[in-house]
This record gives sequence, structure tokens and C-alpha cells, in this order.
Amino acid sequence: MTKFIYAAAAALLAGPAFADGHAATGDAAAGEEQFNRQCVACHVVADADGNVLAGRNARTGPNLYGLAGRQLGAVEDFRYGDSIVELGEMGTVWTEEAFVGYVQDPTGWLRETLDNNRARGKMAYRVRDEGEAINIYAYLATFGAEEEAEAEAESN
Repeated sequence: MTKFIYAAAAALLAGPAFADGHAATGDAAAGEEQFNRQCVACHVVADADGNVLAGRNARTGPNLYGLAGRQLGAVEDFRYGDSIVELGEMGTVWTEEAFVGYVQDPTGWLRETLDNNRARGKMAYRVRDEGEAINIYAYLATFGAEEEAEAEAESN
């Protein structure tokens, strides 16, 4: 729980860092609960030093640390599907809207976003409830926010 408190405080301090459209509107505490129910079997949140901040060190899906605002398909050494890599190469980044659309229907979202009926997602799981997906994004947005805030402060 203390990890969440620190992450939430960092996210609040990083408000200006998310002013460019990556802001989360959900409830991060509820998102933590949903992440622990729905995401930990495949995903981990681990910082650059390898410290696991959330999850159980799963490796089926990519590390979700620093997800908010990150280019799609950009976690090094993870084998993404071609469609998500293509979107990333087009400059698409994870926003709340993109995340919610993707986790609710990975293949459908990729097909619609790429306007390609052959696009496919590798993620088989779907978050059924839009509110839960929004909350999961809010929770994940707390991880990596402190580095973004520091980088923005240094650039000013």
C-alpha cells in the first residue's frame, strides 16, 4: 500500500507532465485493485532498476511501467504483434482513450485504428468494463510519472 501512496503522490506532483493529453481521469486506488485482479497474470510494473512495483514478475505481456504517453510497441526486448508495432511507428502513444479501447477489444481496436481488417492483437484478455479499464489506466499512469515530472522540471 505504501508503494501506491508514493506513486499517487508522485502522480499528483506530475500533473503538468500529463497536461498534453495523457492525463488519467479514473480512480487509481480502484485501478490498483482491478490491476491485481485482471492484469497480474501477464503483466508486471518494474522500474528501470528492475524493482517490481506492481504485479508478480509475470513476463507474458510487456512491462507497463511508464505506460502513459509511451509509444505503442516500444518496450525493448518484448515481441509485440506487427499491428501494434505499426501503430507505434506511426507515432501513436498510450493515452487513456487508446488504452481503454485496446484493453476492451485488442484486435477490434487495432483494426479500427489502423483501418485494416487484417490487423491482429496478441493480447487475448479483455477488460469487460470501461470504468475498470479507465481506473487501471489511472493506476498505471502513476508509475513513471515522477521521472516525467523531473525531466520536465529540468527542461524548464
